[in-house]
Amino acid sequence: MTKHKQSQGIDRSQTVILLKDLYKSFGELDVLCGVDLEVYKGENVVVLGRSGSGKSVLIKIISGLLMPDSGTVNVLGNDVSKLNSKDLQALRLKIGFSFQGSALYDSMTVRENLEFPLVRNLRNLSAAEIDKAIREVLEAVNLEQTMNQMPSELSGGQRKRIGIARTLILKPEIMLYDEPTAGLDPLTCTDINDLINEVQQRYHTSSIIITHDLTCAKSTGDRVAMLLEGKFLREGTFEEVFNTEDERVKSFFDYNFIQ
Repeated sequence: MTKHKQSQGIDRSQTVILLKDLYKSFGELDVLCGVDLEVYKGENVVVLGRSGSGKSVLIKIISGLLMPDSGTVNVLGNDVSKLNSKDLQALRLKIGFSFQGSALYDSMTVRENLEFPLVRNLRNLSAAEIDKAIREVLEAVNLEQTMNQMPSELSGGQRKRIGIARTLILKPEIMLYDEPTAGLDPLTCTDINDLINEVQQRYHTSSIIITHDLTCAKSTGDRVAMLLEGKFLREGTFEEVFNTEDERVKSFFDYNFIQ
């Protein structure tokens, strides 16, 4: 039985991500066709959609990795399109990106993987401060014992957790999760969903969770937005989104086989 998300600690007076009338095409392919979205401080928003619906393009635009053709992207009070490269880099340090494939360096131990973003971005840290930060995030993802292991020695779920830990080590204000449960068994999926909620509570992050996994959406989303044909078709709680006779929404629900 899938647990319902208990929403708390959301500050609706503070908007951390604001997207207005967003358009993005690649040649003849229109991917985003007038997207509007607001994410509040401390909120987990799930963006649901099938493969190829533009979900990943959306989070690349939020992090400034892609620029929209038109529309507004405001992140933590910054108009992303107007930032110079130095300010964009500073903003990206406040955004944690959890990639689908964990994106760990195979030739580095877990400790070295976690140390890398600290040393690269915060050069004035002492060895003791680095050690403390590494231990703290490993404890947060419940994998202290893996510190000296190589990524190849970890399970898929452990790699996913270490990937999230490496993102957390810079204490981001926003977390962007790209298909966090893809390729994992149901039990590990539950662990990752629980971890996403723990990160929200412990680090007071605001998050966008890109997924087509309805169990993940139900477990982690304070709000769910369904992306279809380049626009958000429905938005609200999980129940509000799926309480409809719209065949496009019902077929998505059936496709996921939620009991």
